[in-house]
Amino acid sequence: MTTHVRDISAAEFSEAVVERSRTVPVVVDFWAAWCGPCRVLGPTLERLAAEAEGTWELVKIDVDANQALAAQFGVQGIPTVIGFRNGEPVARFTGAIPENAIKQWLQQLVPSEDDLAAEQGRILAESGDLPAAEAAFRSVLERVPDHQSAGVGLAELLVDRGDAAEAVAILERLSPTDEVRRLLARARLNQSGGDLESLAKAAADESNLQAGLAYGRALAAAGRHREAFDVLLGVVSARAGDVSDEARQAILDLFEVLGDDPLVAEYRRKLANALF
Repeated sequence: MTTHVRDISAAEFSEAVVERSRTVPVVVDFWAAWCGPCRVLGPTLERLAAEAEGTWELVKIDVDANQALAAQFGVQGIPTVIGFRNGEPVARFTGAIPENAIKQWLQQLVPSEDDLAAEQGRILAESGDLPAAEAAFRSVLERVPDHQSAGVGLAELLVDRGDAAEAVAILERLSPTDEVRRLLARARLNQSGGDLESLAKAAADESNLQAGLAYGRALAAAGRHREAFDVLLGVVSARAGDVSDEARQAILDLFEVLGDDPLVAEYRRKLANALF
């Protein structure tokens, strides 16, 4: 076997798979000596791992010797192959599938040039070089408009500097993960525009519901959450068609941003009362 293929036991799993996959993707082959399809698939995986030259690594686990580990990962038939990245299982298949199908499956694990460029953008952002980070993210999105990590990275930069509308447009193209939903909620709440003082003056006219909506969003963006909820509930309670629907969505966005904050439970009840 090459240095990129290892036989391991359950005792080695945490280091050889979970921790190692934070550096390079790890493919785990659950197999057994008596399994005919395993003898077909195993050599193909080993050859592909050797050809990959370290872009991913193969770990082989004998299910007879490691039954508890196989059960932990829901292995009911063999061969079962599970791909790990960043410490988590992210893809799997069962059976001796053709080589071309294996190669397509591996594309989910092995970072592309665009993935690497997006990761470089993230590193630049964390180091404080925001213009270079933005350029890296935009370069990826020009080629792949729905690239998940580049889209999230650029949207975070845009929201932080107040370009919420563009951030919303980018996020709406991405898969709706928890991270994307929270960021999209933040972006929508940051679309009000104007300073709080002027928005408050406009919203003082209770008949100006559009101003109330903008003021509520601005309060939320400023971290004045209870005030934001109260203003937005007032707009919802007016039952004024589209503007009230937008206020309801703004409240839902604030729920998303706040997560398990006690205010969320309190204002979920108040929103229900306002609606029904």
